[in-house]
Amino acid sequence: MNKPPSRGKKVIPGASGKPKPAIDSAPENTFGQDNPASATITVTAVEVTGLTEEEQSLRLHLERRVERAFLEAGQALMELRDRRLYRSTHRTFEEYCRDRFNYSRDAAYLKISATVVYENLQKFLPTNGRQIPMPTNERQLRFLAKAELEPAMQANVWQQAVEQAGNKIPSGRIVKDVVDRIRERTKVSNPHHVGEICVLLPKDNPDLRGKAGYWGVVSHVGEYSCTVQTWDGDYTVKIEHLKSLELLDEDCQFMQQLCVRLRQLHQVASRDSSVDWLLQGLGKQAKPYLSSLQAKLLAAVEREYKLVWKQQK
Repeated sequence: MNKPPSRGKKVIPGASGKPKPAIDSAPENTFGQDNPASATITVTAVEVTGLTEEEQSLRLHLERRVERAFLEAGQALMELRDRRLYRSTHRTFEEYCRDRFNYSRDAAYLKISATVVYENLQKFLPTNGRQIPMPTNERQLRFLAKAELEPAMQANVWQQAVEQAGNKIPSGRIVKDVVDRIRERTKVSNPHHVGEICVLLPKDNPDLRGKAGYWGVVSHVGEYSCTVQTWDGDYTVKIEHLKSLELLDEDCQFMQQLCVRLRQLHQVASRDSSVDWLLQGLGKQAKPYLSSLQAKLLAAVEREYKLVWKQQK
């Protein structure tokens, strides 16, 4: 009698207990796997076409616009300030810059000062066939603007900084190094003192335009400059922009008190325009006294605006 077939597990031909290694259809590259740093990378070549004459001209034009952007900003700010084009909406130029451009006072005046320095460089740098690169932003001129040097010396500093930078546009740090070396060699002590009465000499300072003959009280003495309080504001100027009246102490005290009175009157926003005539007249009269009529006029205007003044002893 035949035995029925066995119901054990089905045997698959070719199968065994040991797993076979996987076979990759791609060619084996054992060198690249063992040395990943030396694997070959295929880079698709991109054809670089040259610029046409028109494109080259446009590129140069746009580059110059980028380089001069800070200069145009400074020039615009200077005109806004000098012509008081902010007066319909703001009392002061500083308030206008803060609200309109989000510039602090220092940022706005840095742009203006950098513009003045740039224009001085254009005027005083040598032009004997050598092309000296010009600044491209106000940060490169920050220390030069604050150094309070004469225009010809500013050009000399920039030229030295360019040479130190390998005939390229120098960084602000390089400019500062050159400025520091020159200031050490030409260091002059500040002859003024706090409380002294001085007259402003605008010379080449655009911030003092229209201020010729203004007198003021020295409120701060720096290494190379002074801050002076006049009837219409505070001005930080180089020592060569000041002339001392060399007054006696009692005369200085009279002028100091008069300056406080004039500044107090100038701060009245609703004042009549005729008051400004009085302020400008007294603000340019660099004498330690008032005539009888001047004293009466000033006292009358103070009463009109309810300003109380008590003479200090």
